[in-house]
Amino acid sequence: MIVSALLTSVGINTALCVLFFALYSILRKQPSNYEVYVPRLLAEGTSRRSRFNLKRLIPSPDWVAKAWRLSEEELLSLSGLDGVVFMHIITFSLKIFTFAGIIGILVLLPVNCWGNQLQDFDVVDFAGNSLDVFTISNVNSGSNWLWVHFFAVYIVTGFICLQLYYEYKYIASKRISYFYSSKPQPHQFTILVHSIPTSSSCSISDSVESFFKELYPSTYLSHVVIRRTNKIRSLLSEAKNLCKRITQLRSDPNQQKYKHGGYFGLFGQNDNLIDHYGRKLEDIEHNVRLKQSEASLAGKEARAAFVFFRSRFGAATAFHLQQSVNPTQWITELAPEPRDVYWPFFSETFMRKWISRLVVILVTTLFTILFLIPVVIVQGLTNLSQLEILFPFLASVLTIKFVSQVITGYLPSLILQMSLKVVPPVMRFLTSIQGSISLSDIEMSASRKVLWFTIWNVFFATVFSGSFLHQLSVILDLKDIPGKLAVAVPAQASFFITYVATTGWTSVSSELFRIIPLIVSLIKRPFTRPEDEFEVPSLPPHRDVPRVLFFGLLGITYFFLAPLILPFLLVYFCLAYIIFRNQFINVYAPKYETAGKFWPIVHDSMIFALVLMHIIAVGTFALKKLSSASTWMLPLPVLTLLFNQYCRKRFLPIFTAYSAESLIKKDREDQNDTTMAEFYDKLVIAYKDPALLPIQYSPNSDSLLSPPVT
Repeated sequence: MIVSALLTSVGINTALCVLFFALYSILRKQPSNYEVYVPRLLAEGTSRRSRFNLKRLIPSPDWVAKAWRLSEEELLSLSGLDGVVFMHIITFSLKIFTFAGIIGILVLLPVNCWGNQLQDFDVVDFAGNSLDVFTISNVNSGSNWLWVHFFAVYIVTGFICLQLYYEYKYIASKRISYFYSSKPQPHQFTILVHSIPTSSSCSISDSVESFFKELYPSTYLSHVVIRRTNKIRSLLSEAKNLCKRITQLRSDPNQQKYKHGGYFGLFGQNDNLIDHYGRKLEDIEHNVRLKQSEASLAGKEARAAFVFFRSRFGAATAFHLQQSVNPTQWITELAPEPRDVYWPFFSETFMRKWISRLVVILVTTLFTILFLIPVVIVQGLTNLSQLEILFPFLASVLTIKFVSQVITGYLPSLILQMSLKVVPPVMRFLTSIQGSISLSDIEMSASRKVLWFTIWNVFFATVFSGSFLHQLSVILDLKDIPGKLAVAVPAQASFFITYVATTGWTSVSSELFRIIPLIVSLIKRPFTRPEDEFEVPSLPPHRDVPRVLFFGLLGITYFFLAPLILPFLLVYFCLAYIIFRNQFINVYAPKYETAGKFWPIVHDSMIFALVLMHIIAVGTFALKKLSSASTWMLPLPVLTLLFNQYCRKRFLPIFTAYSAESLIKKDREDQNDTTMAEFYDKLVIAYKDPALLPIQYSPNSDSLLSPPVT
């Protein structure tokens, strides 16, 4: 790829970003779009619909200044510690790539251009230069200038490890401070017990009570057995849809009549659709109440329960100890927050949970292999000679300079970006059937899957473009991995530079514009009223965290190979910094709080990126016939892994569970709290399954106001 093709891609994406910013600045001011652009403020009542004003049609950057001024304390109060940690991923990336950018652009890039291994740098015809001129491939083999790259790798690795240490330490301290400052929370006194053994002589509830009263007589408080409510949940979903349909019909009198009876619906009696759906709704509500009563019977108990304790230390003790001689029974987990519980699925047995995970692994692997198809298509578009061979009728079109620049510089990244849109929802669905009990666990597990899927299918599949078996043979040949990476990774530098501009810039700008929610809102607008309830969205970590981390991996990997990528990454992270702060103010409201538990994912991905860079450096210096630099590079990945091991020992336990010191300190504070008796009373009902709560959608079912039989 030549510079002009890159400039074409950058120009297109810059224009799209400016367009998204301008449209957002106008559309956000329109009262009809408040549910799309300021749903959080609308739900909180701090933003109200007002009359028309001409200023709403003029773009304004005032939202940028507001997002910039947002302090960390304000962000903490708005989005919790999870929001603060997410923004720390972006600020951490800005720090390391600003430092790496100074070295890369001011030192490494001139060294690469001065070389002539591939070709001389043409100052006059700058746009006609190949992007390979800006990479390490252009430095002459055996040149002493390669030592500049060697020392740059060591310096940047040390800086990144130093920043990783300080970030891990800071977020761990914030997590402990957050725990100390929090009021008593139900999940701190609760554990989840599953794989409870059944007995013909007593119910699950009786077994749980007798078991924990015997083992923890001084700290056990109570328990709630989980019921099988999947059928109730489907009925409630149907009732909710019917209720929405009735609301739509009331707003459109022309659709309130329909014919029933007669022949083919042509002859028959007119009936009122609202009455028709109302009767169906009453029938569903009646069935819901019957199912709720059935679920309360002993035979409908699942082999799982939430067990409550009088102290945090008592709950932690029960969680850390193996409860039974048989390790597959009475399995304990830390309970999530009540709002974080994922009710639709509970694995009843250890074996079922194990089988579910195995099935998900197989399906995920198959999905990963099938995704190589769009990757192969993308790689074909980057090579004009291959396109002319495969599609000879396009030869005349490909000779047009602008068309060829768009096809090689913009279209491949766009196709890959569109294909990757389906990955996060698919991975989240697969994770949800593994048996995770909490939404946060599902999100973190899905984030890992999306991240490694992206690394494999976007990075390695692009670098080793070819069949799956070819890629597998490369990975399995461990001795030759550095050499093959040294050849393949720099060759794809131009693609990943355009990938950052296309996927990075436009994706973060479309996050601001919210095009999909806007389209959905426009479609639903004729059928909704301003007073109708709406759901405030939350940040989807499984979509945004892997994307940010993957761009971090690209920056670290290509830092010394193709430093030209760094300015494009800095633009991406600057955009992300402003846009996500704005979204936390106006759009996203947290659905749960993990107190930053996903930071270890960030740390591990950065360590992986560093080690990958070191392996590529070893192969690159060997390929460039600078064997001494290749040899002296070998201690660096070892030192990085030792640093990672230290961090895991020092900080990771803080993110797994709180220490006995912290728990006992909080418990002693509660001894002087007069509201703890009331808290214990509410604790017993905190984990009530929403499917068992009384409902009333239809106005005629007054009996449903009473709670179900227990």
